[in-house]
Amino acid sequence: MLPPVPVLADYGISPTHGFLPEVLPLTRLPDPYYNKWEAIAANLQALILSKRLRGVVDRLPVLSTIGLEHDAEWRRAYLLLSFMAHGYIWGGDSPSDRLPPPIAIPLLKVSAHLEVPPVATYAAVCLWNFKPLFMDEDIDNLENLASLMTFTGAIDESWFYLVSVAMEARGAPIVPLMLTAIAAARENDANAVTKCLNTFAERLDDLTMLLLRMHENCDPTIFYNRIRPFLAGSKNMAEAGLPNGVLYEDNTGTETYRQYAGGSNAQSSLIQFFDIVLGIQHRPTGEKAAPPSERGREGHPPAPKHNFIMEMRQYMPGPHRRFLNDVQSVANIREYVEQNRSNTELCVAYDACLAMLRALRDKHIAIVTRYIVLPSKEVRARSRSPEVARRKVNLATASRQQPQGIAYDARGAANAAQKAADEKKSNLKGTGGTALISFLKQARDETGEPAIEEWTKRFMSRQPRAPGQNDFFAGKPEEGAGLQVQNTKEVEVAGLAGTWTMDDDVGGICNY
Repeated sequence: MLPPVPVLADYGISPTHGFLPEVLPLTRLPDPYYNKWEAIAANLQALILSKRLRGVVDRLPVLSTIGLEHDAEWRRAYLLLSFMAHGYIWGGDSPSDRLPPPIAIPLLKVSAHLEVPPVATYAAVCLWNFKPLFMDEDIDNLENLASLMTFTGAIDESWFYLVSVAMEARGAPIVPLMLTAIAAARENDANAVTKCLNTFAERLDDLTMLLLRMHENCDPTIFYNRIRPFLAGSKNMAEAGLPNGVLYEDNTGTETYRQYAGGSNAQSSLIQFFDIVLGIQHRPTGEKAAPPSERGREGHPPAPKHNFIMEMRQYMPGPHRRFLNDVQSVANIREYVEQNRSNTELCVAYDACLAMLRALRDKHIAIVTRYIVLPSKEVRARSRSPEVARRKVNLATASRQQPQGIAYDARGAANAAQKAADEKKSNLKGTGGTALISFLKQARDETGEPAIEEWTKRFMSRQPRAPGQNDFFAGKPEEGAGLQVQNTKEVEVAGLAGTWTMDDDVGGICNY
């Protein structure tokens, strides 16, 4: 017998809000016992700005989680503690490689209850970190959303989170829609499957338009230098000042350093759901598709390999992770369309979904370029300045390859960085072993691979022409006929954006 189609209620997933909580996130824990946490959260930006957060946290008592009752309270506690943890780690001139017991002990317990890692995941900064401004308006409207917590207090940071919240809300109806399509395919109802796919494609176009609104209120320079460092995790963060990770002091006497990835859009269950229901397979970055003779039977792909996308699934709330695994066991849309190639409307509807999802990933790559590539190039240019300045050690400064000190010789640091860059140029990887822009581009290209119609495959596999360098005389044979075209300088970024070069187009917002 075929496994049953998953029922959303069994996983705490809303048919109207999707992976967002059906009960709106709490704006405050109701038990006064937790007022100390709430007081720190209310003053988080001021405490970070004055560099007094660590001292305040160190003097906190270790609060018990016994007063947390409903799921909304556990989620609120996770939000408070994860923001305090990242503020504590990254809020000084150099990062702290320890979390004191007042944060570590309750954070570990809350995270275990919610089945998420004890770090600021996508669930913390987006899914459980919003409120509507007007209760009678939809939460898929960006003009009706506000963030509950930020590290900086900047509009840019709120907007960065809220674009994802609005996309989750706008895409929520796709979840029950495509479960209906799976059931319809089992009943051989091609008309129903076609209608579901057409609606899916239209909704994907809406999500792309929402993503493009990122530029309205989130400045790339502010994001890169002020916001992004606080979102970093502790995995592969040696260049950002955490060579071993972070020690969670739980008073057991057996503490060891832990390493976790930071928040990533790859932790969105909605985006991974799209890939699963459409039968899109993602391989480890750099791995090519297997020849047809080595693939599993159509519609029944081999078990997913360990790769960045599968690893990010471990950072989702437990019920969401189980839902995706169960949907993977019943996904049949790709197989059904393949078996009905003669149904033109069905095939076109399926290919339209792939094309729209590929377009969404194209826009994501463009945003990564604007918010990571260009600001990091500016950072590298500034790092060549001979000025001696008091600088922080964090994710935004890691690309300078500076030592873990307060003041340094920028000219010497730039020379050392260039030497290190030359040594790494032939084998650059992201901080988690994944080169993010390469990862994003490969994920985009893999999105088009299941296409049914040959014209669709050709359309989605087309390569853009390489742009020129706007040098009229470049390439002229006459000696001295033009200006020499300089080689592109290498730009290195470590941490959330990965380690990449301008030539290799590697890195991105969503890495660790």
